[in-house]
Amino acid sequence: MVLLSGGLDSATALAIAREEGFECYALSVDYGQRHVAELGAAARLARAAGVIEHRVMRVDLAGIGGSALTDPTIAVPEAPSSGIPVTYVPARNTIMLALALAWAEVLGSRDIYLGVNVLDSSGYPDCRPEFIAAFQRLATLATKAGVEGAACRLHAPLIKWSKADIIRTGTRLGVEYAQTVSCYQADDEGRACGRCDACRLRRAGFEAAQLPDPTRYQSL
Repeated sequence: MVLLSGGLDSATALAIAREEGFECYALSVDYGQRHVAELGAAARLARAAGVIEHRVMRVDLAGIGGSALTDPTIAVPEAPSSGIPVTYVPARNTIMLALALAWAEVLGSRDIYLGVNVLDSSGYPDCRPEFIAAFQRLATLATKAGVEGAACRLHAPLIKWSKADIIRTGTRLGVEYAQTVSCYQADDEGRACGRCDACRLRRAGFEAAQLPDPTRYQSL
């Protein structure tokens, strides 16, 4: 089971899961994100990877609000900020992992991959190793599979990698990064703004990796 957002990191996590010998299912979540073009990217990546099944589940996090990624009245910041930025979506990774855990249990899958990264995470609390460890304990305690000794294992292979390391690995594994969407305010065609935090981290990653940036930008 791979949580596949359509972005650079999750695409790399999917490629790693396949390299490690897994036949993969992919789960994307339509949570009311303003950069909905990433769901189209996820579908393309899933087809290219030959996953067994790709599902899109819907959760109304826009109804909760509190994030620039779900509330259009909150501007996406275009300059670095201190602390946890307004692009943090409350409990997003907790909810997505819970959905993946539930589907994995039904399928009999014992492995869940996700592309969280603590170094390039903009300070999001649900991208830290401590969060992954805590959710692993929950997965063991809160499921029938876990109680019966067959708990799902969480895999976060990118969690301590630099963006450059992620890009180099994905390039080696054949990830088509031109098909991914990372921008927080991508247009309907998936073109990146080039100004938000996600775009800055992505562009800097390609520069550090000394590889061409295939991102389609609206303008720079």
